[in-house]
Amino acid sequence: MGTPSPWAVLVLAVLLGLSAPRAAYGQPNFIVILADDVGWGDLGANWAETKETPHLDELAAEGMRFVDFHSAASTCSPSRASLLTGRLGARNGVTHNFAIMSVGGLPLNETTLAEVLREAGYSTGAIGKWHLGHHGRHHPSFRGFDYYFGIPYSHDMGCTDTPGYNLPPCPPCPRHGTAARVARKDCYTEVALPLFENVTIVQQPVNLSSLAARYAEEAVRFIQRASDSGRPFFLYLALAHMHVPLGVPPPPPASSRAIYGASLREMDALVGQIKRVADSHGKGNTLLWFTGDNGPWAQKCELAGHLGPFVGAWQRQRGGSSAKQTTWEGGHRVPALAYWPGRIPAKQTSHALLSTLDVFPTLVALAGAVLPPNRRFDGLDVSPVLFGWSDVGHKVLLHPNSGAAGKDGEIETLRLAQYKAFYTTGGAMACDGSIGSAEHHQPPLIFNLDHDIQEQEPLDVASREYQAVLPAISRAYAQALEDIATDNVSVADYSKDPAATPCCNAQHVACRCQAPGSHAAVLDCHTEVRAMQLCL
Repeated sequence: MGTPSPWAVLVLAVLLGLSAPRAAYGQPNFIVILADDVGWGDLGANWAETKETPHLDELAAEGMRFVDFHSAASTCSPSRASLLTGRLGARNGVTHNFAIMSVGGLPLNETTLAEVLREAGYSTGAIGKWHLGHHGRHHPSFRGFDYYFGIPYSHDMGCTDTPGYNLPPCPPCPRHGTAARVARKDCYTEVALPLFENVTIVQQPVNLSSLAARYAEEAVRFIQRASDSGRPFFLYLALAHMHVPLGVPPPPPASSRAIYGASLREMDALVGQIKRVADSHGKGNTLLWFTGDNGPWAQKCELAGHLGPFVGAWQRQRGGSSAKQTTWEGGHRVPALAYWPGRIPAKQTSHALLSTLDVFPTLVALAGAVLPPNRRFDGLDVSPVLFGWSDVGHKVLLHPNSGAAGKDGEIETLRLAQYKAFYTTGGAMACDGSIGSAEHHQPPLIFNLDHDIQEQEPLDVASREYQAVLPAISRAYAQALEDIATDNVSVADYSKDPAATPCCNAQHVACRCQAPGSHAAVLDCHTEVRAMQLCL
């Protein structure tokens, strides 16, 4: 954690020079595919019971699979901010999710991966879910991306005419007037979900049933355009899958589990298509990295993903979720695959302790760029792991609160080698509606993950093992908090204003861009006040 020492940088430079993947082959292309709320057990390569991911399993067989890989946070906005900055929310300021009325976003003084790579000569594109601020200069078009196509937040944060499956189910957008509006708890019924191309709303509401195909089409176009230009490219493809299913082809499956499986197959096919296109534009020139933003959304029950063995049994016994929003393994241990023919050895499984925080410094190093100055990073350059030279990752990994008990963004859990210490537990909703009571632990609960991957039985405080490891954990925790406190820390603006809501025509019910059934209309920046806020 923190800025690497000059000696470490020198040694790494020598190692990279010996292999010279960048110098010998030029700047590589990068494709980062980020799934939403995907479970560690949603990949067949991880969990034999899963049969819906043949393309992802092929990716694992032809590349490297990471089995101890973690998202930087356990909910959407903080996780994405950390991936694109290499810094935890306690540093970059993004500690919880942004709303449809949010004025702010990822602080503008934070430098994104796209900004660094564009400065290094890359074409940069973001397709899919953003959720790091859409108002003003927080929009992805002003955060280093040459091209953007997608939804500014989660695809259940607005009504549509084709609602996907959800629990509870949400109604379609109203079409005529206030009389038709139906309020539902946890559903957005007043404003339709917008689809952006750069800063223009091209469809409102989005047609969810065709969204996956449109993302695939735009991703393919971006890769083709970038390849034709002769410049290296960085594509950040943030999928809507598996947050809640978008919908499935008819006839509808017989059960919720089958609905989830159909959505999983759709995501798998999309990833397979992107891999084929990348290979067709020069196999061996592109690093493809697939992972997830956090674990499954447990309160969605059968519409949530599979945790695999990471069930957080201690919490389950007391009620509440041990998945998304929590710092149990099911909340942040995510599937991860890396594919780069001729560079990353095939059929390899890495047990290194890694994180989405590592994407930023690793890609920056491989591009021959430099990290932004005057700040510390939580991520590592893990290219030695990718190339099979090492299987050593983080010595210490921090897990922040992401909407469960405690203050948003605070470091509630710490991993040190095989040991995991919890200072706060509880506070997230399970499928049965239970919310585990908030508990603060001093001294901390400590689990030995080598012997208890289900996190079922913490070490006895009086045991020799607990007493032996507690001093090291306490030192690491204190050092981490001190390192953050003395860093250049940003603060995100979480204020809200209805005028910041993406709306292409407030004169139409639910902000429709067009009459039902007609072609999408572009955002009218001259006649609608709210639209003007988005046309910069």
